[in-house]
Amino acid sequence: MELTIVVSRQCVSNWRYIFISNLIGDFNLTGTAGRFGSGYFMPLYLYNQDSLTQSKLLNSDSKYQETPVRTPNLDPEIVADIAKGIGLTFTNEKEEIAGTFAPIDILDYIYAVLHSPTYRETYKEFLKIDFPRVPYPSDVDIFWQLVALGGELRRIHLLESPKLAAQTKALGIGYPVGGDNAVTRKMTKTSVGFEPDEVDSSIGKVWLNDTQYFTNVPLIAWEFYIGGYQPAQKWLKDRQGRTLDHSDIKHYMNIIAALSLTNELMQQIDDINVVG
Repeated sequence: MELTIVVSRQCVSNWRYIFISNLIGDFNLTGTAGRFGSGYFMPLYLYNQDSLTQSKLLNSDSKYQETPVRTPNLDPEIVADIAKGIGLTFTNEKEEIAGTFAPIDILDYIYAVLHSPTYRETYKEFLKIDFPRVPYPSDVDIFWQLVALGGELRRIHLLESPKLAAQTKALGIGYPVGGDNAVTRKMTKTSVGFEPDEVDSSIGKVWLNDTQYFTNVPLIAWEFYIGGYQPAQKWLKDRQGRTLDHSDIKHYMNIIAALSLTNELMQQIDDINVVG
């Protein structure tokens, strides 16, 4: 599936209803059923099934495949205004040519802006009643800074960034050993999921069961919200009673790293004058 931004139209709390996907998803990806915060999928490209283009198959000199022609899912008039404002030429596909920008750059710019804490606070009342509105970039240097940060966020949220492994190592997240990896903790007061460190309460243990836990998990990652959910907690709650294998454990550690990096990148985005 094409890259798609997932965003809510309304919410009842602080706005954090923005995500990226490259898969078909549920309407309730960012919020619970029947409540504000449900996600609308907005793909980067649209495909015309009635118009096909030929492309050569990999490792073949003579075989071709036909694929639908794709066009950017963007308003041409808005794109023209953006291009004029930042002095760049728009291309339908990303090209390594100086002075040009492409749909993926617009997506990354939007993704960065919508992760700005200052933007969310400034427009919090408007964000409760309608789709978010993104200010046009007016400075080309700021535009590229936000594109870079938004692109890094996109790769992190799709768990595609090489920074995830480095972050896991930097945080010193410990692998649970000495058990069967069964998820039995219920995330309640009597069956806690997170236990703060006695010396440094900003990190702690995340318990799978009564004997196994992840170590050095940042509290900010444990409590972090995307949409109406706290991913570090919900992922475990959804696997209550299951036994995790090695790939599950690695995936969860990547989630923790991704949430920690998201918090860091949001602060970097806020250092740029997004709101104006």
